[in-house]
Amino acid sequence: MSVAGGVSQGLARARQIGIEAVQIFTKNNNRWQEKPLDPGEVARFREAAAGFRRELLVSHAGYLINLASADAALHARSVEAARDELDRAEALGLSWVVLHPGSHLGTGEDAGLARIAAALSQLLSATESYSAGFLVENTAGQGSALGYRFEHLAYLVEEVQSDRLGVCIDTCHLFAAGYELRTSAGYRDTMSQLDSTVGLSRVGAVHLNDSKKPFGSRVDRHEHIGQGELGTDGFKYLLNDKRLRHLPMMLETPKGPEMLEDVENLKVLRSLLGTARVRAQG
Repeated sequence: MSVAGGVSQGLARARQIGIEAVQIFTKNNNRWQEKPLDPGEVARFREAAAGFRRELLVSHAGYLINLASADAALHARSVEAARDELDRAEALGLSWVVLHPGSHLGTGEDAGLARIAAALSQLLSATESYSAGFLVENTAGQGSALGYRFEHLAYLVEEVQSDRLGVCIDTCHLFAAGYELRTSAGYRDTMSQLDSTVGLSRVGAVHLNDSKKPFGSRVDRHEHIGQGELGTDGFKYLLNDKRLRHLPMMLETPKGPEMLEDVENLKVLRSLLGTARVRAQG
């Protein structure tokens, strides 16, 4: 949700169109630094948040952060920025900060993942008193981006060993990375792989996005629900999977100022509830 006019306005806008799960940026997503949150705005946000379940309120970290970078200055700046994102989430009473894992930029996947794990361990150890944690998001695998395989996410969870670290699953990214969702068998197989590597209990949020690009393209381009290459069947299986129904599920589809696109996408998604039965494979 847009936070134009203050972070509390994101919750006000959500209420206008009947949204229960909200994701916001707590600072400009394409800047390293931003002025601190205004105490009055924090109080207004927390007052408005009383009408929402805390576990359904999350933020998304800025796009400049790259914890996988081998460049010492960029890595240090990324750790500092990630800490600021976590501080802001804690101040607002959010449950999670969704974070892109980062890109290794030619230094190799193993080395990049090790740098991410070390940074996350450092950040979570330094904030032991916090309730808010990080959800590492799966990626489409564009360029040298890490997190496009479940094994990458599983490595981070295993290395960091913290209850305040989980994963966020994005449907567009899954599809673009080559995980099938469009058929019942494909969906069950994808969820089985996720459960056997990361563990479904580690999934803390879901991003619901169709894909402009084809299956396995490794290109991250979001589309309105049912208007892309993924279609509606994958969302039907996911929305009716009882193992996931407690999770916050958020749209990151193209948006306009009047939120008409969100209203239509929500209408499509809600129409799919109760239209499929999902059996766990195994």
